[in-house]
Amino acid sequence: MIALVDYGAGNLTSVRKALTALGADFVVPSAPEECHRARGVIVPGVGHFGATANLDDPWRQAIGSAAASGTPLFGICVGMQWLFEGSDEAPAVAGLGAIAGRIARLAGDADQRLKVPHVGWNSLEFRGAARLLRGLNSGAQVYFTHSYAAPVTTECVAATTHANTFSSVVERDNIFGVQFHPEKSGDAGLAILRNFLEVCA
Repeated sequence: MIALVDYGAGNLTSVRKALTALGADFVVPSAPEECHRARGVIVPGVGHFGATANLDDPWRQAIGSAAASGTPLFGICVGMQWLFEGSDEAPAVAGLGAIAGRIARLAGDADQRLKVPHVGWNSLEFRGAARLLRGLNSGAQVYFTHSYAAPVTTECVAATTHANTFSSVVERDNIFGVQFHPEKSGDAGLAILRNFLEVCA
């Protein structure tokens, strides 16, 4: 059973549909302690980092404890940003701190007509082997919509460039995250979700 965490982030329905299409057994937990019984935890997200403040201490402790015990944890978009220590978008809101680093605003480029927010399809440039990317090739196209992004850290297994280069896929042990929306990224996105489910199995 996969725990799909609902903290009012907005894209829960589309993630549910993608998991259903893949035949995944999942539940939206009504209490934090349900995360301990899950084979994997997914934290989705869209919009403002401030929404992650709804993941209060009981949820943070439950998700962090589950991850510390080896349960695979997967953050999507703002959910991936929440894996880091915090974000300049909402400086008073702490991230989970599973990955060192801070989220910063993207830089646009008027000369190249690269606007912020970064919305649309862009490529993943692989930086090493990753379970989450199994079966895909570097250059795979996925769908983004965001104004803030993670720095390129040692956990970065795929990067994307939009004026500046940022981490678009992170992976370390049982911690996984993607800046884009796999549930809106066609076959490549479904492959990534399927790979996570296989890790959980």
